[in-house]
Amino acid sequence: MPDHPTIYFIRHGETDWNRDRRYQGQQDVPLNETGRTQAQRNGLALRVFLPSIAEATFVASPLGRTRETMQIVRRELGLPADRYDIDPRLMELSYGAWEGTLQDDLAEHDPDGFAARSQDPFRWRPENGESYADLLARVKLWSGAIRQDCVVVSHGGVSRCLQAHLLGLAPELIPELECPQDRVLILSGGAMRWL
Repeated sequence: MPDHPTIYFIRHGETDWNRDRRYQGQQDVPLNETGRTQAQRNGLALRVFLPSIAEATFVASPLGRTRETMQIVRRELGLPADRYDIDPRLMELSYGAWEGTLQDDLAEHDPDGFAARSQDPFRWRPENGESYADLLARVKLWSGAIRQDCVVVSHGGVSRCLQAHLLGLAPELIPELECPQDRVLILSGGAMRWL
């Protein structure tokens, strides 16, 4: 999609649940101090695009960890912290019954689900949750509606889906794509780079 607007994508900073490798999904877990430092780093990194980036659309997932990350990023850019949009299509993948579970405990917590996910990580859906296929459909709807460059603060699953969609990658690769919390992903002209 070479004519697609540029997306400056930031994954929210670290939370205690990220640190502990606990499934968050759509649970509203706050940033920790490491996460706030990561958000500051990403805001500082975006300064190289001033003043033009100030004209971009700024949009975040409605969860608190993304909103706090966005506010920190905007402060680092010298912009009013609270002037950005919220879009529920940018919410993280729902892990349903898995939310709150440590990754290391999954095999014991839900042995059948754990086995099923290993067979098809892209299409598998936890009880009361979403699959990556579901999330990809949601992300495509959001992506198709943007008309100008934007700074996005969202989640790891959304980052993976955007990468696959905008770069033309096989959807089955989505669960394995990189999505660090201390780098800005720039998607532009059918290519990507990390800042």
